[in-house]
Amino acid sequence: MASGASYADVRVIEERHRSVATKNGKLGHALDTDSQGIGIRAIVDGAWGFASTDDLSRQAVVAAARHAVAIARASARVKRAPVELAPEDPHQAVWVAPCQLDPFSVSVDDNLQLLLAVDKELRAVPGVTLAEAQMNFQRHHQLFLSSQGARIDQTRVLSGAGYAALAFANGDIQKRSYPNSFGGQYQLKGYELIHELRLLENARRVGEEAVALHQAAQCPQTVGTLILDSSQLGLQIHESIGHPIELDRVLGTEANFAGMSFLTLDQWKTLRYGSDLVNVVADARLEHGPGLGTFAYDDEGVAAQCAPIIQEGRFLNYISSRESAAQIGEPRSNGCMRAESWNRQPLVRMTNISILPGPRRLSPDELIADTDNGFYMETNRSWSIDDKRYNFQFGTEIGWEIQHGKKTRMLKNPSYSGITTEFWNSMDAICSREHWTLWGTPNCGKGQPQQTMGTGHGAAPARFRNIKIGTAYQKWKGDE
Repeated sequence: MASGASYADVRVIEERHRSVATKNGKLGHALDTDSQGIGIRAIVDGAWGFASTDDLSRQAVVAAARHAVAIARASARVKRAPVELAPEDPHQAVWVAPCQLDPFSVSVDDNLQLLLAVDKELRAVPGVTLAEAQMNFQRHHQLFLSSQGARIDQTRVLSGAGYAALAFANGDIQKRSYPNSFGGQYQLKGYELIHELRLLENARRVGEEAVALHQAAQCPQTVGTLILDSSQLGLQIHESIGHPIELDRVLGTEANFAGMSFLTLDQWKTLRYGSDLVNVVADARLEHGPGLGTFAYDDEGVAAQCAPIIQEGRFLNYISSRESAAQIGEPRSNGCMRAESWNRQPLVRMTNISILPGPRRLSPDELIADTDNGFYMETNRSWSIDDKRYNFQFGTEIGWEIQHGKKTRMLKNPSYSGITTEFWNSMDAICSREHWTLWGTPNCGKGQPQQTMGTGHGAAPARFRNIKIGTAYQKWKGDE
């Protein structure tokens, strides 16, 4: 290339976002925004440069390209080693994700009507002091071009919705969320997802549970058997598997928003990560499901794949880019480079990091019935994990004690803690496919400047033995 770059790629992106929220019977916010721009990467003298612009005129794009080359040339002066890229065929494709009902064809007034109806149901429960509900939609259209000949046109539509009821009493706040905490459920779908979630039908129950938690017993501190619902298990995967398998963290080139990783290269393909029932994949393919990590090609033109991460408990793979794959001698990237938008450069990011369901037919009720004594916890409330992703502590919104195979008393402030590999090795049961859900996490942060991305995590309810219970809220120690 005349600029001196040995490689270059371009992402031209058009995006539209809508966010609508209500709070205690009133409009919280209603935003509808558009964005377009171009991001350009270049390798010069073995180093990367990146530049972007929202001006798509020829003059501005040429200036941005020259800026990327100049940054690369300057970076080359201090590089530790020259950049090498694992090979990838230059794909030519047009791909549009399935979307039955365009969410932007539904009016904001209709969005608000449903959210306010949910809000009304929540606040109809005596004792609910705050109701919050929201919907979010995104259309992302991207054209990827590379100097190696790739030309990939992709369109993805993402939808999400959820709500929460908070009850304040006697100096304490209890909360219940639906269908998940921190915004609800998000998938690669259109407005059909909103219908599937049955938001209004579940509102009264959610409000009643928030209020009932004030009368519930405090979760005891003990060591025992733990059953996690699928949404909490999804977050457990995100924090204690998804982040530590990011190869840039392992190689020491990234540490923001999650630290680095205990999964050093000497543990690659040797570590016993979990029990034989622990089978985890990184799967961006549509066949895996409509996840926030589902696409046809990543942001450097690598085709979507299913990569086995943990197989029968044994750690097999990191998630990688073309550069990081080459650094550890892998013949190909497994397609996990993604950027938040046109003005951010791609990073190694989770796709859909999912645990596969169990081999035998098993429902949550059967799992509980098969558990003599223990605890059932659902819906994340808080999390904490060290900067190597090894020691963790999670709190959930609600729990129940299990006695003689039955859920008995409700528990407030439930929590559990452990060490990543010990925890996953203690898993001795997981429910079957019909109880498996692909959850969306829309707010995973990484990088500097920060990038917020959506990831997917498929999980079914699962059981763990000899877990430390009730460690997160020690100020209530002894309360019953």
